[in-house]
Amino acid sequence: MNKNKVVVAMSGGVDSSVCAYLLKKHGYEVVGMTMQIWQDAPEETRLKEGGCCSIGAVYDARRVADKIGIPYYVINLKDYFNEKVIANFIKEYLEGRTPNPCIVCNRYLKFDALLKKAMEIDAFYIATGHYSKIEYDSSRGRYILKKSIDSTKDQSYALYNLTQFQLEHILLPLGNYTKQEIRKIAEEAGLSVAKKPDSQEICFVNTDYKDFLKKRVPEKIIPGLFLDKKGNILGEHRGIPFYTIGQRRGLGISAGKPLYVVDIDVERNAVIVGSEEDLFVKEFIACHMNWIAIDELKAEKRVNAKIRYNFNEKPAKIIPLDQDQVKVIFDEPQKAVTPGQAVVFYENDTVVGGGIIKKRLDFDQYA
Repeated sequence: MNKNKVVVAMSGGVDSSVCAYLLKKHGYEVVGMTMQIWQDAPEETRLKEGGCCSIGAVYDARRVADKIGIPYYVINLKDYFNEKVIANFIKEYLEGRTPNPCIVCNRYLKFDALLKKAMEIDAFYIATGHYSKIEYDSSRGRYILKKSIDSTKDQSYALYNLTQFQLEHILLPLGNYTKQEIRKIAEEAGLSVAKKPDSQEICFVNTDYKDFLKKRVPEKIIPGLFLDKKGNILGEHRGIPFYTIGQRRGLGISAGKPLYVVDIDVERNAVIVGSEEDLFVKEFIACHMNWIAIDELKAEKRVNAKIRYNFNEKPAKIIPLDQDQVKVIFDEPQKAVTPGQAVVFYENDTVVGGGIIKKRLDFDQYA
């Protein structure tokens, strides 16, 4: 493979565009690629501005590729995306969990399927516009993942499941820049996407994820009961996929005090509600572990744990249970630990590893 050749995953946004520009400027042989993942949808929807990997994004990416003088291709991963990302998204909600489709997409699409495509054309590297850093740590004898210098944009949380093989073949040139600097570079380079807003949505959901689920699996959206922790019936919910731990709005329950979703009982098709205090727990089990800075967790370890993207990591200890599960114990109770979401462990600015939140342990059970 050609170690000077890199495929850049171009989403049509400013970050991946500047990623391609910087690598070309630094002498790499750059090839731009966009994943065609959009599903059956009206052309108006597929053309929408800001949609990651939409047709509109393809047009933007192609203009950037032409501007900086690199070859550009669109590869069809529609069926694979449906199988790996959308099917998982639906399954998780039906089972009472709250998924993170971007993390699943990173695992199966960007850093697996797209990396394989890159290697097919003799490229040693794939690059993305993620704000994070990859380094080789000779003292550990392994590649490590570190936070971006821009703490407000750091995306290491979403990359925790990268393997050593993938880390060896990934370039993340934006990790040493701030977002403001990236936009300035794009503007100075005359890139048409310099002021394009960041995409804040789930790329395959056009409106609300509830509407998406109703359209895809209407027969599995079954109304049930809202219960309090004593088992009292407080009302009827519209289907457990429409609720997530910590949710307060849209419950439609009049109780004279704020109520929050504190648990989801799939077997009884019940949504359990309680007070804000009921949302705080210290201990939970995480599964499907992936370790980056270490080969495996052999003993109890102190870390800082992050339980969702917009969450300031908190001190905790992690205890190995088996090869694929750990117990996480926060120093202080944390709000809305949500099954299905990722938990990522850090030592200072280095990602130790992470997994998926499976079950809360010190949650007061209900009738």
